[in-house]
Amino acid sequence: MCGIVAAAARRDVVPTLIAGLKALEYRGYDSAGIALLTDNGLTRVRTKGKVRDLETLYATQPVHGHTGIAHTRWATHGAPVTMNAHPMASRDTVAVVHNGIIENHDELRSELRALGFVFTSETDTEVIAHLVEHHHSQGLSLLESVQRTIARLHGAYAIAVMSLREPGRVIGARRGSPMVVGLSDDEQFIASDIHALLPVTRRFIYLDEGDVAEVNIDQVRVFDAQGQQVERTVKQAHFSADAVERGEYRHYMLKEIHEQPQAIADTLEGRLSGGHILTEIFGVGARELLTRTRAVQIVACGSSYHAALIARYWIEAFAGLPCIVEIASEYRYRQSVVMPDSLLVTVSQSGETADTLAALKLAKTRGYLSELAICNVPESSIVRESKLSLMTRAGPEIGVASTKAFTTQLVALALLALELGRHHGLDNARYEALVKQLETLPGALRGVLTLDGAIKQMAQHFVSKQHALFLGRGTQFPIAMEGALKLKEISYIHAEAYPAGELKHGPLALVDEDMPVIAVAPNDHLLEKLKSNIEEVRARGAELYVLADEDVAHGMTRDRDHLITVPRCGELIAPIVFTVPLQLLAYHVAVLRGTDVDQPRNLAKSVTVE
Repeated sequence: MCGIVAAAARRDVVPTLIAGLKALEYRGYDSAGIALLTDNGLTRVRTKGKVRDLETLYATQPVHGHTGIAHTRWATHGAPVTMNAHPMASRDTVAVVHNGIIENHDELRSELRALGFVFTSETDTEVIAHLVEHHHSQGLSLLESVQRTIARLHGAYAIAVMSLREPGRVIGARRGSPMVVGLSDDEQFIASDIHALLPVTRRFIYLDEGDVAEVNIDQVRVFDAQGQQVERTVKQAHFSADAVERGEYRHYMLKEIHEQPQAIADTLEGRLSGGHILTEIFGVGARELLTRTRAVQIVACGSSYHAALIARYWIEAFAGLPCIVEIASEYRYRQSVVMPDSLLVTVSQSGETADTLAALKLAKTRGYLSELAICNVPESSIVRESKLSLMTRAGPEIGVASTKAFTTQLVALALLALELGRHHGLDNARYEALVKQLETLPGALRGVLTLDGAIKQMAQHFVSKQHALFLGRGTQFPIAMEGALKLKEISYIHAEAYPAGELKHGPLALVDEDMPVIAVAPNDHLLEKLKSNIEEVRARGAELYVLADEDVAHGMTRDRDHLITVPRCGELIAPIVFTVPLQLLAYHVAVLRGTDVDQPRNLAKSVTVE
C-alpha cells in the first residue's frame, strides 16, 4: 500500500509534497521520491528508505518547482532500492507515480523494448511511463496519452502523471486503488488519501472507479471510464488529520469495532481484480514462491494466534497443504521439525511482538523456504526481518483489546489461503466464489453492526457473572476462543472456549444455572453436530446464548435461551462476521461492569518483552 501526492501551484510545491508523504508514512514504505518540472527540465530526487531519508537527500541537492509528484513505495515488483523508487520517468520527459500492480507488465515491456525504450528499473510501473511517452511523442495530449495507456493496463492502479511538454498539469487515474483530488483557489492536488492534503485543503473530489482527472493550477476536469467529461461531487472534510481521536464514540474500542467495514475494505483495496487476487501483493517473487510451497508453519501470539488457527482450516481446505500453527513463545523453545519447502508465516499486529520476532529470527536458521509477515505496521521489525509481507491496513488501533486488527488479519490470511489454493489445484469456480465472498464482507459487517442494541441488552445478563463458556466447531472454535479472550480481557470475567464436541470430555462438569454458555452457530456442515452439543448444555440447566445464522436461527433456542440472529454469510467470511457480535458483547459487558475498556489492567497494546 503506497502513497501518492501531486500538486500544481503558483508556488514551490516541494514542502507540500514532502508533508503529504509524511502524513501517509504511518503505512510505512521502503523508498520515497519526488519529481518536479523545473526550469532545467524534469528533475527527480529518489532514495531507498523513509521520507526522512528523502528529506536529508533533498537538503543536499534542493530543487524547486510549481508542478510535482511524489511517492512512498512498498515493493512488489523489484527490490527496495533507489533504482526502483518512484517516480518513474521516460526519456526525461514523462514522470509517473503508481500504486497497485500491473499484471501484464511483461507483455508491455516486450512491446516497448521493440519500440526502442530502455528500462532502468525492475518495476511494473516503468511500463506506464514509457507507454504514456510513446503516445505523447506521437502528438497526443497528456490527457489523451494517459487514457490510451490505461486502456492497455490489466490489474489495479492509481497513478499521477506529468510531462515537460505540458507544465502546470497533472493527470490522475484510478482503477482498484483509491485516489482523491484536492481543490483550492489557485492550486490543485491529487493524492491517494485525503490525510496527505488536509493541511492545504478541506475540499475533495473522490474519484470513481475508472475515472481520469486532469488537474492544473486553475481547474480540475474529470472523465469517466468511457472518456466522457463528468461532474463529481465536491465534499468538505470536517475531521482532523489525526486518525486516533475517539470522535463521537465513548471508547476507542467501540470506535474501532465500528471501523471494521472500512478497515476490511482497505485491506482488500487494490488487491482484487477481475474476480481474482493479485498474487504480487505478497511481494517480489510471490508467484513462484507460493507455487513451490508444500507446507505452511504459522507462529503468532494472542488474538493473532486465534487468527492463525482459522487460517489453518482455510489453507488445508483450499490448498490441500499441511499447516502447523504454534504459539510463538512455545515454538521458540522447542526443537521443531521443518517439512521440506515450508513457508513460515508470522502474524503480529504491531510487528514488534517479542516472542514472535524471536521465533522468526530462530526460524530463519531452520531452513524454511521463505518468510511472510502478516502485519499492520510496515516499518516494524517483523516485516523488516521477512522476505515477503502483506499489510493488514487496519490503521491505528488504540484499544488494547484487538478488534479491527484481528479481523483484518483474518482477511489477509484468507487472501493467502486462496492464493495458495489457486496455485495448488483449487477449483476455479470455487475460487472465484470465495473471492466474491470477500468482496461482500464490508457490507456484511455493516449489517452485523445493526445488532448493537440487541447485544447491549443481552450484556446485562453477564454483569454479575464470574465465569462464561464459549462453544464453537470448525473455524468457529478459534472465534469462540477470541470471544472468550475479549470478555476476560476487558470485563475481567473468567471465560474459556472449547470445541463443542469436547464438552463431554470434561468441561460439562462446570455447566450449571450460573454458567452462561455462548454458542456460535453458522449455517455450515457442522451445524447438526453443534445442535446436539447445545442440547447437552441445555439439559444441565445452563443459561444459553446462541449467535445463529438467520437461515438456521428458527428452532435453535428454547424458552430460557437467548438468540442473536446474524445475517447470512458464506463459509469463508463466516468466522469474520461472527467475530463482531462477540466483540460487541465483551464491550457492553465491560462498560456495564465499569472496567477500563481501552486500558484493561495488567495489559499493554504491544508486547515487546518476553
